[in-house]
Amino acid sequence: MASCLARDALTTGQARSSAINLILMPPKYSARMLGRPITLAALLALGISSVPGAAHAQDLFEGGKLLLTNGISTVEGSGGGGLATWATISGLETGSGIGITGHVTVVELPDYGLESHGIAVGIGDRLEFSYARQNFDTRMVGAALGLGKGYTLNQDIYGAKLRLLGDAVYGKSLLPQLSIGVQHKRNLDGPVARAVGARHDRGTDFTLSATKLFLRYSLLVNTTFRLTKANQLGLLGYGSDRNDKYSAQFEGSIAYQLSRRLVVGGEYRTKPDNLAIAHENDAKDVFVAYALTRNVTLTGAYADLGSIATFGGQRGAYLSAQLAF
Repeated sequence: MASCLARDALTTGQARSSAINLILMPPKYSARMLGRPITLAALLALGISSVPGAAHAQDLFEGGKLLLTNGISTVEGSGGGGLATWATISGLETGSGIGITGHVTVVELPDYGLESHGIAVGIGDRLEFSYARQNFDTRMVGAALGLGKGYTLNQDIYGAKLRLLGDAVYGKSLLPQLSIGVQHKRNLDGPVARAVGARHDRGTDFTLSATKLFLRYSLLVNTTFRLTKANQLGLLGYGSDRNDKYSAQFEGSIAYQLSRRLVVGGEYRTKPDNLAIAHENDAKDVFVAYALTRNVTLTGAYADLGSIATFGGQRGAYLSAQLAF
């Protein structure tokens, strides 16, 4: 075995030397050399030596997380479930890498339609930056409210999340992963938000999340506390004349892994009830997530968002596709 390794090393060294000499020698000699056999090993050796950072770059984006343990993307762009933010960091990266996640989500309700798309970057499984655009189609409700049929409310969400301690998968069984987060939201339809009674068209949410996967039981549990002023996630602005203070809200998730690729679960999210014109209900869902490949996850859910702008019974299908590296 040792003699084979020595012979391979000698051959590789000679090949690299031959390839370098071929390039450095004067043209008249290099042209003459082209008529002689040049081994493939010589060219490969030269190629490898000329890109010393290629292997490092590949390792940097090499994902090492267990399948599905990065979660999916919320409608607000952060890593987690569909409705609830989790303590997990987006992407498949581990402690020394960089992860990237993109998502597209559609929620079909009886009187409205919500579409969300965005991107998130995870750094060292410690820090997450995210962006999401929400488009809320009011359909016939828009006409009834005088906005016009199919009027769409738009919102940009910029997020950041920092893992403070713990590990959602490994480490002590009773110590969850704890993360703090911030989401700055900009409603792009300020006049409409103020018309329904909102005080602001911009707002910032703060979150504290605890997530733990109990591998022995294939069970994931998450709790999140959110400080927010948002009306309908911010799509109807922030605060109101009767209440312009932050309120603490709860987000909970539980998921059970049926197989390596298949997870089922449910979520519950409380929301503030600021606006005088309409009562705002809590949101909940039951979901199924399937890892089509290591990088592609599809999620389907039945979501109940309650009453939205006086129109009750807003229950329907939630569909999401995530691409993660």
